[in-house]
Amino acid sequence: MKIHTLGCYAATPRTMTNPTAQVLEIKNHMFLIDCAEGTQVQLRKHKVKFSRINHIFISHLHGDHFFGLPGLISTFRLLGREKEMHIYGPKGIKEAITLLLKLGDSWTNYHLYFHELISKESELIFEDEKVTVHTIPLTHRVYTNGFLFREKLDDRKLNIKAVEKYGIDKSQYRNIKKGKNVVMDNGDIFPNKKLTFDPPKPKSYAYCSDTAYMPSIVPQIEGVDVLYHESTFLESEKHLAAKTKHATAKEAASIAKEANVGQLLLGHYSTRYKTIDLFKEEAQEIFSNVALADDGKMFEF
Repeated sequence: MKIHTLGCYAATPRTMTNPTAQVLEIKNHMFLIDCAEGTQVQLRKHKVKFSRINHIFISHLHGDHFFGLPGLISTFRLLGREKEMHIYGPKGIKEAITLLLKLGDSWTNYHLYFHELISKESELIFEDEKVTVHTIPLTHRVYTNGFLFREKLDDRKLNIKAVEKYGIDKSQYRNIKKGKNVVMDNGDIFPNKKLTFDPPKPKSYAYCSDTAYMPSIVPQIEGVDVLYHESTFLESEKHLAAKTKHATAKEAASIAKEANVGQLLLGHYSTRYKTIDLFKEEAQEIFSNVALADDGKMFEF
């Protein structure tokens, strides 16, 4: 599982920082999460293949999270994209994007599917044989969701030495990987545990930006491997966090601690601060395993 941070600062783009966008690589998928201005430039800069992005998840309709989307959709068209694209985001995103395409007479030459979200309860919005994605309802100034990505359990790993030792035919291998026991022609039964190894533990990633401090999400994200949680402010500006419905670094750390996550990844920093190291220092007073997202930084778990 890899996380490519394309942008992770709040509000406006600057020459040295970008607002929110990131790419999650999980089980051969490349999911784009939020798409602020400059996202496609960052994708090129960090050599992320446009053609591998087939699903885009937009948390909310504030510009620093989706104003880069119309341009990216248009660029896909100019590049001759043929594969369909799926966009998941709040109700209204279809109207916003299609109006620009209509006014510019630049309809895509590929199928564009919008999955508009309205529920204030968590819901499954994507599933295939490898991954599930659920919404994480958040509290912000507009309707907002985070996203919970979970790998599905892989097939069991074949113990080649064991199956060869017992003379098991290759035609049985698929069923063995699926967890089935083997019954030989003479009636002997070989339990699956003797023929396989446990698969790797499925990984999980929770993305929570933008949101006020919201302990109610803890049960949903309990035990995730990585939690990305916004930390727009430090405690000295906690009054601004409450006013704007954002969170502080300490509040993000409190969520991580209560949810017993493996790793906390901070982001969405206000640009009023001289260094983002201050966010890590404050968060580690509550939760030790803290990392700082930063533009262009890649994390592998």
